[in-house]
Amino acid sequence: MGDSRRGFVDESEHAFSQEGDHLFLPESTALFVDLYHIDAAYMAWKGNHIGTATFDLYTRSNPFGGGFMLVAGLEPALDYLQRFSYDDEQLAYLERVKGYEPEFLTFLRDMRFTGDIYGIPEGEIAFPNEPILRVTAPFHEALILESGLLRAIGVSTLIATKAARLTLAARGASIADFAFRRAHAPHIATRAGYIGGCHSTSFVAGAMEYDIPPSGTIPHALVQAYPTELEAFRAVAAAMPTYSLLLDTYSVEHGIANAITVAHEEAARSGHRLTAVRLDSGDLIADSRFVRERLDAAGLHDVKVLVSGDIDEYRIEEILGSGAPVDGFGVGGNLGVGLGTVASGTVGGVIGAVYKLVWFDSDELRPSRIKLSGGKSTWPGRKQAYRIGAFERDIIQLDTEPEPADGRPLLEPIVENGIRVSREATVHQIRERALANLDSLPAPLRELTPDWTYPVDMSESLLALRQETIAFYEQQVASSPDS
Repeated sequence: MGDSRRGFVDESEHAFSQEGDHLFLPESTALFVDLYHIDAAYMAWKGNHIGTATFDLYTRSNPFGGGFMLVAGLEPALDYLQRFSYDDEQLAYLERVKGYEPEFLTFLRDMRFTGDIYGIPEGEIAFPNEPILRVTAPFHEALILESGLLRAIGVSTLIATKAARLTLAARGASIADFAFRRAHAPHIATRAGYIGGCHSTSFVAGAMEYDIPPSGTIPHALVQAYPTELEAFRAVAAAMPTYSLLLDTYSVEHGIANAITVAHEEAARSGHRLTAVRLDSGDLIADSRFVRERLDAAGLHDVKVLVSGDIDEYRIEEILGSGAPVDGFGVGGNLGVGLGTVASGTVGGVIGAVYKLVWFDSDELRPSRIKLSGGKSTWPGRKQAYRIGAFERDIIQLDTEPEPADGRPLLEPIVENGIRVSREATVHQIRERALANLDSLPAPLRELTPDWTYPVDMSESLLALRQETIAFYEQQVASSPDS
């Protein structure tokens, strides 16, 4: 699309992104927030406490017990941000339920994002504690966006990472996204799944929106609707120039026999071609071997064997590890809602993304900010993350420090002074970047449950700032009257 320098301050320029969330977001996303963020913005406005603040969006751990995250969701996040402006109906609602004073409602009406956003591009690999987004803006602007940004980045990164794990486990076999009927956010799921390596999707609206190959076989109900399976298969073959068949409605043994009969009949009659057969239940390993043998014996060497039914990365690894001749996998709910597995010891369904205040310019004495809570303590300061060499290690340091030798900055400028400055990438370009990065991952990180943790170091200056900030606030607690 070229250099898209469209502003977040112009009401007329909604939906600047063709790759975003816009099919299921309203014209205004200003109520896509948690109530306490509006309350907090009100309190900051009331006390004129609206200096420039910096927030980091990051995670504390990799999902699924894995060794990495595949970043996604930047375009949906920017689409959310582009649409963030209050309309009359929303302001009337807030006045009715909260009783905010008219001046604050006018303040909200006029509010547009005027700050800066740095982000790790979609399709890059990230690790825990690295800022995926760094947002610097007037405090109320940056704060009120928290939940919407977390949703766009968090859900997308979760599902893209799940798709990447499926892709790595599949070792070149295709992954079809069958998640629409289970997905909580189907457009996000389809987009993120494709970025992570899915070859196609069954969700037609998502396929059209993102120019992703659509795919599907036939449902059991179509087979059941005919008096016999053979008649159903003949109807499918006669109707479609290329077609696939589902074999397990009644019996895989009879299903493959009927499929072979129909394939030869219809090829001779019309030239219509059987391209794939699918197994959706039963012993997928044994049945895939049986089906492949029958297809090869019938001369149908090009017909692919696909399987589906509660498929996840560990099941794929098991099936292919057995030598089963499976060409592709259809993955539904495990992909669409980013489910974890018993094998990985993870629940899944959510990524532990957080959005934390790390710097506040209005405080000249101590602008660095920290949350002190044991393992959930935060890292203060405006930061940049660098990748050293080809996945040798990453280092997080203060953005005022010089760039390390052989280091590549991960955070890139996305929005400056409320104006987008980054080029918009298509999902196809992002997917290419993602697959290249997955190919470059060190072998231990490609394992589903790695026994090696990728090193992410903190610079000495960052460590020193954290210790100074901790000491400052601990001293405040120690000297308070209630201590």
